[in-house]
Amino acid sequence: MSPARHTVCGVLLTCAMAFHANTALAASEEIQVYLDDLSAPGQFGLDVHNNDVLSGAKQPSYPGERPPYHVYRLTPEFYYGLTPTLELGAYLLTSRSPEGTVNVDGSKLRLKYVAPHDDKAGGFWGLNLEVGRSSKAASETAWNAQLKGILGWRGGGWTLGANPNLDWSLSKGGGPVIASLDLKAARAVSERTQLGLELYNELGPVGHLDALNKNSKTLYLALDQDLGHEVDLNLGLGRGLTHDSDRWVLKFIVGTHF
Repeated sequence: MSPARHTVCGVLLTCAMAFHANTALAASEEIQVYLDDLSAPGQFGLDVHNNDVLSGAKQPSYPGERPPYHVYRLTPEFYYGLTPTLELGAYLLTSRSPEGTVNVDGSKLRLKYVAPHDDKAGGFWGLNLEVGRSSKAASETAWNAQLKGILGWRGGGWTLGANPNLDWSLSKGGGPVIASLDLKAARAVSERTQLGLELYNELGPVGHLDALNKNSKTLYLALDQDLGHEVDLNLGLGRGLTHDSDRWVLKFIVGTHF
């Protein structure tokens, strides 16, 4: 990593940790709509996911859960370009309780594929498979997997993305396959800045989807900012749309390649 890029990353990560020293809050470990970004073959990257529930559930939804209110989750995601279309990634799930206790909540591996396409305009598609193990405080079942579809389009200053997702447990008696749909629409307001909306929808069991007013559904006002030196920022403030959603959620992701 170049000295300039190292300095920028260090400042951003230090600011992130300082911000959360007195406001330790939490949501799921990753709130992001996947698009077509991939590391070049042989190139490493790092995203640092920060998610905060500013107002949300104070009671566990299952025995042993750590309620999300005032729990901060910091999730480093390391990734490496295998080929022009394949990327390997790994997550470390950590959290900080309202009492100040730091927890390691598990880890995940992912393999992301994006089909060849024009990265400046037109459509793109891909798939992302994740497998991981989580603590009881973070997940009702220990071993879980997710298959994420990646669909998108660019043109006229717009970026549109959709992730249809299937989540299931690899643990015995883990329950049905759960569907969700994440959506993004962003408009370029300058060469380095995009503003838009992100919508995260939990839909319920596949084959028997729940009513639209059930499960968590959260709408985010989002900023995507290129900070230079191959460092980028995704910042969002989310408002829950249903009774099952956390009321207010703050998230930001700092990413770089090296």
